[in-house]
Amino acid sequence: MSRQALLPRTAPFGDQERAHLDAALGAATPIQRAWLTGFLAGLDAAAGQPATAAAAPAAPPKAAEPLTILFASESGNSEKLAGDVSKLARKQGFKPKVVDFADLDLATLPKAGKLIAIAATWGEGEPPARAVRAYGELMSDAAPRLDGLAFGVLALGDTSYAEFCAIGKALDARFEALGAKRAYDRADLDLDFEKPAAEWIKGTLKALAPAEAPADNVVAVDFRAGAEDEDGEVSREPAVVEVIDHVNLNSSRSDKETIHLALEFEDGAPAYEPGDSLEIFPENDPQLVDEILRATGLSGDEGLRKALLAERDITTLSPTTVERFAKATGHADAQKFVESGEVKAWIEGRHLIDLIERFPTTLTADHLNSVTRPLPPRAYSIASSRKEVGDEVHLTIAAVRYETHGRARAGVASVHVADRIKNGAKLRVRVKPNKHFRLPSDPSTDIIMVGPGTGVAPFRAFVQERRATEAPGRSWLFFGDRHFTHDFLYQLEWQDALEDGSLAKIDVAFSRDQPEKIYVQDRIDAHAAEVVEWLDGGAHFYVCGDAKNMAKDVRAAVVRAFESVKGLSSADAEAHVASLERARRYQQDVY
Repeated sequence: MSRQALLPRTAPFGDQERAHLDAALGAATPIQRAWLTGFLAGLDAAAGQPATAAAAPAAPPKAAEPLTILFASESGNSEKLAGDVSKLARKQGFKPKVVDFADLDLATLPKAGKLIAIAATWGEGEPPARAVRAYGELMSDAAPRLDGLAFGVLALGDTSYAEFCAIGKALDARFEALGAKRAYDRADLDLDFEKPAAEWIKGTLKALAPAEAPADNVVAVDFRAGAEDEDGEVSREPAVVEVIDHVNLNSSRSDKETIHLALEFEDGAPAYEPGDSLEIFPENDPQLVDEILRATGLSGDEGLRKALLAERDITTLSPTTVERFAKATGHADAQKFVESGEVKAWIEGRHLIDLIERFPTTLTADHLNSVTRPLPPRAYSIASSRKEVGDEVHLTIAAVRYETHGRARAGVASVHVADRIKNGAKLRVRVKPNKHFRLPSDPSTDIIMVGPGTGVAPFRAFVQERRATEAPGRSWLFFGDRHFTHDFLYQLEWQDALEDGSLAKIDVAFSRDQPEKIYVQDRIDAHAAEVVEWLDGGAHFYVCGDAKNMAKDVRAAVVRAFESVKGLSSADAEAHVASLERARRYQQDVY
């Protein structure tokens, strides 16, 4: 029985062409035909040609609905989600525009029409460093009215901090106070935000969608070069690495322990860049896991023990954790404690084990699962350049140990690396790109790097990269720690870099080697004229390390340098440094 031809004889093809097309299309599945329809439409659009010859003039296409996607990001999560929103929004008939808070012109917001804001909270309820200027303007009396603006806010935070999602909450309230209309309720998400964020994005786009959104029945085809890797992103799937070097950089007489960790990728290193971070998927302290199991009467559950070791966060204690504990257990005293308003003060410096011991009760595995959150990876600045170390990646990790409330505490990942990881061990890791902490695109540009303690890690990568590429620009490093003799991290490497020219200058500050404490900001004060000379000459300025004090003190020192050297007022000097930030010439990677 012969198959009926699909193409009519009047089709604009020769007999042989029709035969070939009939053979191909006749064997194609409905999905393959739909794909081909979208492919041909996209191909014609890319070539500037109409997809088909219309017998009659077509109705003019409806203009895409503008959508502003505003993000405030420190570690890159908000920015990544903003990109996800943009991709999905475009498919649903929007014309998305992604805006970094650092680049926001507040005067554009009243005309935005529709807005999605994704904001991280940093430190103790502060905006990310790059968002400080625009955030301050939005919160000021000079902020414009936003009547007619429809918005939704996605807040990212960490429940281990008291001011959970404070910036997202503040933005949500501020938009409403300025007259905007909330189109979708705010979501406040913890570190395990991926799945709830995806659901929130879908719901918000649906609420903001144009009245007649186009049906999503054409397969989108990207004709740009390199479309196989549409986003140019490093894979988000964890990779397995082997520890090939594990060295304590501090002397045996130091009261600190800083591990240089060299890791080798089994299948070749991903395309990381200087300035990126590496996330380590750690394991919890086995002794702490066993303490929790004994305290809950679950010591015999090996499956639970395995989950608590590698999958659940058993150190973070937040008001949310206490509330979940009281609800899951029905413990009357725990519930009274929640209602007392004393939780926020009590949890400071305590962990889950303290809560369990204060309100002893028999728990189940389900209870512990509901009380805890997934164990998040810990990110560390990459301390190497692929151009110099090949398929390796190096990290500089300070072991965190302290005591509070009569109990010894330890950093989950840092002490896992320091105490339980040796050469030959395997780790699961994932590269976390940071495109806002990058070397200048022009290798002849000078750079100034400020990195006390482990904050020096990315600058080791910077110097290696500049050596490997023979960059002609000068590099100046400010390094600080406690003692010259015991805590001068990578001292011999810096001396070699000075000799080969990949490092032009190094200034150090060892706070405990003299009666008065000296820090990196003091060294900047001492070299104010030269710092200003380099910056006036186009240099880029980088800071890595502690956000709470050091980064603020360093920035204040740079402001003082412009005041004293150029005779500027405090306000003008501050404005000058702010202009460096907006120009991406003053960059921070702080924690």
